[in-house]
Amino acid sequence: MHTVPLTLHLNHRAVSLEVAPSSLLIDVLREQCQLTGTHQGCDTAQCGACTVLVNDQAIKSCNRLAMQCDKQSVLTIEGVAPNDHALHVMQQCFSQHHALQCGFCTPGFVMRALAMVHEDVPATPDAVREALSGNLCRCTGYEGIVHAVCEGLTLLRVQA
Repeated sequence: MHTVPLTLHLNHRAVSLEVAPSSLLIDVLREQCQLTGTHQGCDTAQCGACTVLVNDQAIKSCNRLAMQCDKQSVLTIEGVAPNDHALHVMQQCFSQHHALQCGFCTPGFVMRALAMVHEDVPATPDAVREALSGNLCRCTGYEGIVHAVCEGLTLLRVQA
């Protein structure tokens, strides 16, 4: 199989890989980098379980070629915590607001919420609901998620 070099700034460190030109970002993350927190849900970019940040923008990694991210910054759920013993502020908010049940969609929601910080999405329920419209959850009913994201956005902007 023909491969090409791929360089990423992945979760705050430089990573060099050899990938097939047709490799999807989600497959490279999960299979070559062993970062399995990015979940493969629908494979059609509908559910958002595969959301990661590329240059601080939320993208669905199931429909992005890995080579489209060459020499770019990629952040997955494994890279958001400040250290191995603490949760990120947004993750803490998800926990405090019971914004998860089975947890399958949670990494994608957290990553989407972190992109909202850079997008200046207002920390209001209506604005958050609209910004989260590309992520689906089959368990929670969204209220806890919306409250968690509103609080997380507020806390992260106070820290900035």
